[in-house]
Order: sequence, then C-alpha cells, then structure tokens
Amino acid sequence: MVFPRRPDYDSRESEDNMSAHEWFTNAFLAFLAILPVVNPFSAPPIFISITEGLSTEERGRQALKACLYAFLILLVSLLAGTFILKFFSISLPAVQIAGGLLIARTGFQMLGPQKEHHQSNVEEQEAREKEDISFIPLAMPLLSGPGAMAVMINLATGVEQTIDWLLISLAAAAVCIITYFVLIESVRLVRLLGVNGMNALTKLMGFLLLSMAVQFMINGLSTSISTLIHHLNATT
Repeated sequence: MVFPRRPDYDSRESEDNMSAHEWFTNAFLAFLAILPVVNPFSAPPIFISITEGLSTEERGRQALKACLYAFLILLVSLLAGTFILKFFSISLPAVQIAGGLLIARTGFQMLGPQKEHHQSNVEEQEAREKEDISFIPLAMPLLSGPGAMAVMINLATGVEQTIDWLLISLAAAAVCIITYFVLIESVRLVRLLGVNGMNALTKLMGFLLLSMAVQFMINGLSTSISTLIHHLNATT
C-alpha cells in the first residue's frame, strides 16, 4: 500500500484540515489491510477449544497477553521489515509479488470449506497442557502468522512520511483491541452467530484478503515491467 501524497493548498488552514483528513484515511486503509489477515472472527472456536477448563478470568488474561504479543509481532514486522529487505537487497516489487502470493494462499484457505478448527489433535492437546498458550499458538501463528507479517512489511514499503509509521501502528493496535474483545466474548459470539455465521465472516475476510493480495501482485508486476522496459530502452 502506498499512501497518497498531500497536495499543495492556498491556505495554511486548508492544508491542516486536509492533512488531518488524509491521516485518518491512511490509518483506515491500513486498518482495512490488517484486519482481514489477522481475522479475529475465525479465532473464537479455537480459543474456546484450547482454553477449555479455564476460568473466565484466566481466559481474559490469556486473551490480553495474546493480543499484546500479536501487536508486538506486527510492530516488529513493520519496523524491522524494511531494514531486513535492504540488508538482503530485496526489491520492493519482489516483496509485493511474494507477499501477494503468500496472502493469496491465506485468502484461498479462508474462502474454502471451513473446518471446525485448524489445529491437529496433537497440537490441540499440547496447547491444552501448556500453562501459557498466549504466545503459541494464539499470538503466533493464529493471530499474527506469516500472512500478517507479510502485510506489515508491504505496508512499510509504502511509507513516505514519519507520521505514516504511527498511523500503521495505531491501525494494528486497533485490530488487536478488536481481537481482544472478540476473544473474551468468544462463547457469546459462537452462540449468537453459530458455526455458519462465523464461517460467513471468515469468507468475507478471505475475499478482502484475496483482493488485497491481487492488488499487491499487480503493483509489483507493473513496477517490474516498467523497470524492464526502461532498461531495454536504455540499452538500445
């Protein structure tokens, strides 16, 4: 995602008002990019399963810690991603195409038939036996897996101003806050929406995710083709 540049305005007041509007727009766009890949609405069935036997208070503590861990993972991906890419000399189009493929895979999985949960019986049993399941498997890979990290790195490559780092971070924080409330209300949500309702929300998130993945790949391919054409013209 590349944030739009601010145009010039005749008056200082108009420029300030427009800046605030664009800040809100950029934060909202980042929120829409992060929400589908974190997909908190697919987590309640798994959360209920692996926290079986825990008290409401302990479930709340696990949910809070999981969301804090997830936010830290997203933040590290955002801040360190660009430096890692520069260190390994990985170009922006390569990141966009590879990230798009990875995100598309996640989107296709979400659009396909939904199973009751995504963990094997062995993994589920191991999670139940652990005293703390907030980091693994909740924060990683359930909430902030490879697809979420790829989205954060793609967002980082489009940053043009210092304020954009803060806007993306705030968007990630908002997604994690929503995820926390979804987790602590898991039992009620599953009872209210049922399996079909949860699956419908997951498919909606999957469609948004797949659309975003296609756009990432289009951006990467168009940049690569333009660079190739420019290079061929320069050599002839």
